[in-house]
Amino acid sequence: MSAVDARQDDSVSEESAMSTSLKSDFSSQACNILAELREQGELCDAVIRVGDVVFPIHRNILSACSSFFRALFTSQVGENPTNQHEITLTHVNSDVMSVIIDYAYTRHAKVTSANVEQLLPAADQFHFMGLVKDCCDFLISELCADNCIGIRKFAQTYFCSNLEQQALKYVLVNFTSVYTNSNEFLQLDIDEVCEILQSEHLNVRTEELVFDALCRWIDYSPDRRKRHIARLLRTIRLGLLTTSFFVEKVKPHEYVKDSEQCRPIIIETLRFLYELDMDDRREVDMSNPIARPRIPHEVMFVIGGWSGGAPTNMVETYDTRADRWVVCPVADAGPRAYHGMITMGHTIYVIGGFDGVEYFNSCRTFDPVNKVWAEAPPMNCKRCYVSVALLDGHIYAMGGFDGHVRQNSVERFTKETNQWSLIRPMHHQRSDASATTLNGKVYICGGFNGQECLNSAEYYSPDTSQWTLINNMNNRRSGVGVIAYNECIYALGGFNGVTRMNTGERFCPRTRQWVDIPEMYSPRSNFATEIIDDMLFAIGGFNGVTTIFNVECYDSNADEWYDATDMSLYRSALSACVVKGLPNVQDYIYQNRLFRNPDTSTNVDPSPDSITNSG
Repeated sequence: MSAVDARQDDSVSEESAMSTSLKSDFSSQACNILAELREQGELCDAVIRVGDVVFPIHRNILSACSSFFRALFTSQVGENPTNQHEITLTHVNSDVMSVIIDYAYTRHAKVTSANVEQLLPAADQFHFMGLVKDCCDFLISELCADNCIGIRKFAQTYFCSNLEQQALKYVLVNFTSVYTNSNEFLQLDIDEVCEILQSEHLNVRTEELVFDALCRWIDYSPDRRKRHIARLLRTIRLGLLTTSFFVEKVKPHEYVKDSEQCRPIIIETLRFLYELDMDDRREVDMSNPIARPRIPHEVMFVIGGWSGGAPTNMVETYDTRADRWVVCPVADAGPRAYHGMITMGHTIYVIGGFDGVEYFNSCRTFDPVNKVWAEAPPMNCKRCYVSVALLDGHIYAMGGFDGHVRQNSVERFTKETNQWSLIRPMHHQRSDASATTLNGKVYICGGFNGQECLNSAEYYSPDTSQWTLINNMNNRRSGVGVIAYNECIYALGGFNGVTRMNTGERFCPRTRQWVDIPEMYSPRSNFATEIIDDMLFAIGGFNGVTTIFNVECYDSNADEWYDATDMSLYRSALSACVVKGLPNVQDYIYQNRLFRNPDTSTNVDPSPDSITNSG
């Protein structure tokens, strides 16, 4: 039986089961003794010769973890088993064979970038399936933009399906860096390029990047490749391009205008885009292949908040590719507002908060894969208006209000011990502040101390266990949104003691200065902030008169704010987080591919937020 057949068999193979059993039963001491016996040549009953190098071995040890050697040592020739003392192997070098034999005795192998290309094929040839897996795991850990395409082809050659899937996933998720940096991308043939570009899971912020990628591929060998332009053009969701980009960049491009096959594609797309431009309220048919959004790699979750004079338990997700919000019918975990949210892997932590009656020290987790809520260990202190941040796998919960006192205390959650522990307190009491992390430090800005809104800011360094004050913000901000974005700390909106603001500023750790940024469209406090698709989102909040459901996003490269689609529910005191790589992402994205542009004339808040005081 070949190694390919062994991998493709749905049942657990005999050699895999035996290898797994041995791996679990052998103690490290027993493995070391067997290895010592081999090195000393004691009790060995055969040798393997590779070129001029011989390896004394024990037949039973190699037979136990390799069906190849078991068959070799037990095969029948006439009436007599093969009992020859010396086995000569070809098509493998001695260094690789040394690693394989060491693995047979110790179940450990030193897989490196220098030997993996020879080691995996040899392990496959001799049916050391555990070693094949170790090589695949090593290659997965080494995936980068420069090598992911080559590793995928390598995996295809040796039928390593998991490695192939992981390499393809890397290509799709990190496509922008792959096509801009990888020479391997330029070496792909037309079928391979189209397979990638037309994938529903291609992670591109805009379809403009797909056009740029196909042009780069053609540019590598234009005389041979430009004839494929029509086929490549159909891999782009052309209906998702802006009319200006299509008219100014795609239609007049030399590869496109010189192709007769592109004419019907251009006419179809122009008609589609012009019809949309002529009527802003026109229904957009997302089922049309040229306008169907791709499946996002990241999904933004918004949970809880204050709406209609009461806390809510509503969960919404944002599909960044379709620019649509989805109300998620998940199990009721109870309403909560003025809480914090953190993502660790595929688990969402909801921390502290307020339900209109009780100030919480409790924490909950939501598993979006299995769609279940669970209780998490409670904090040491009750914290409404809490600020939270994630750094090096630890969740930090800072400040907040316990119903009596605005706090300067800080605690940290460690997943391994599953508990919260108090750490050094902040310099200032802070309720209704906001926190983020950047370059190994936890930053917290603004807030309310019980007497005034704050413009101070400080950071915590785990290396020194110290809080350090930084320069004050240009404005006092309570109910502020704070987030790290492109190597700066952004502080947005908030309440200055007089009014809700639409101003923003950013702090550069290198210059240690705060600099104003363009104003948001809407003044807001107690809103959510998140980064998705390299855009900074401001979500919901309270504008001083009413709770809002408006969403806008900021692009630091353009230094400009843009409107995004409104949420389904007016709410403030909400929290947001981004979850990446969900296996069931389709459960949280926009399903109805035929939608009507929202009628903003009915966006009137029937129940203004009853909480108007900050912190």
